[in-house]
Amino acid sequence: MKRLCLLLLAAPLATAQPIPQPSVSPTDPASEPTVLAVAKVMPAVVNINAERVVRRQVRDPFEDFAAQFFGSYRSEPREIRQRLQSLGSGFIVDPAGYIVTNEHVVQRAADLKIEVTTSDGKVYNARYITGDPKKDLAFIKIEGKSGFPFINLDNLSPNLLGETVIVLGNSVGYGSSISRGVLSGLKRDITVENFEYKNLLQTDAAINPGNSGGPVVDIAGRLVGVSSAKMAFTPQGVPTQGVGFAIPAETVRDAVKKFKEIAQRQPTPQTSGTPSAPGATTSTAERLFGMQLQDVTAELSDALDLLPRRGVLISAVEPDSPADEQGIERGLVIYRVGRHDVNSVRAIETLLAQAQSGSAVDFLVGVVRSDGARQLQTVTLTAR
Repeated sequence: MKRLCLLLLAAPLATAQPIPQPSVSPTDPASEPTVLAVAKVMPAVVNINAERVVRRQVRDPFEDFAAQFFGSYRSEPREIRQRLQSLGSGFIVDPAGYIVTNEHVVQRAADLKIEVTTSDGKVYNARYITGDPKKDLAFIKIEGKSGFPFINLDNLSPNLLGETVIVLGNSVGYGSSISRGVLSGLKRDITVENFEYKNLLQTDAAINPGNSGGPVVDIAGRLVGVSSAKMAFTPQGVPTQGVGFAIPAETVRDAVKKFKEIAQRQPTPQTSGTPSAPGATTSTAERLFGMQLQDVTAELSDALDLLPRRGVLISAVEPDSPADEQGIERGLVIYRVGRHDVNSVRAIETLLAQAQSGSAVDFLVGVVRSDGARQLQTVTLTAR
């Protein structure tokens, strides 16, 4: 018995065989969820190039130097105009060509020119409709075209912590760029240049200059939010990495609803230098002074923080017009024409009905906020 046991122990062990693996072909990258989401959303993403003219008062530095050391005459400051360009992103939310972006990408200013480039490389002119600086959201529209692909605001992402998110936009000037990360946090409050933004989303997906205003979506292509800011340093000055913020999709949806109501009340502007279509009419304020006007509705006063139903909003200023030459800018409000208070476009048109070329008219313009803060001045314009 002992010998039999020894023989059994000395017998060679069977060689271990690997478990057979099924033959599986590599996953096709074209079927990856992120790739599918990008293909679904990218046609609605646009690059935005906004050019505006700003006025600055400057002095001759050599005259200042001479006045300081030699007591010579110091001249008055002179006004110069600078053309500033800003690059950003946006996305179409309606087939008619309505686009959401950040307010800081298309800040209201005189001589504002907006060009929109779609993902297929086509370039369109767009006009500023309205915006909300407090939410850093703006609404613009591609002129004269329709039938665009768009992101549906009726089906939003649930915005779950840890879900995959994709940022699309014009990153550092490179169009049709994407980055991927996760949703890192909800209801974040941050301060940028002494302005506080509340209830933002946090993500570790790369947000860079140029991405501002672009969409953040989940892997189903549903809107998570709008790229807004990247935090480079903590309030204590410590460098950060992977900390970006977006405006929640629910906030965007509610803002777009108000923006569309404002857009429906705006007349379609005539492009400067382009003959009007047969039967089209131009207001007296636009014909004589180069100002397009709009009634201050309850929705508009709420969006722009204006005193409700007071004055008439200047919605556009024609370059080199009498209004432009006197420094009147889009976004200001006319509160008085001559000695008459005005609260509607019709009232201004009635007062200007007798004005002719060469007539001088006084306009009280400025802004009166809902909290009573005001900044007003009387400007005299000579009709062209």
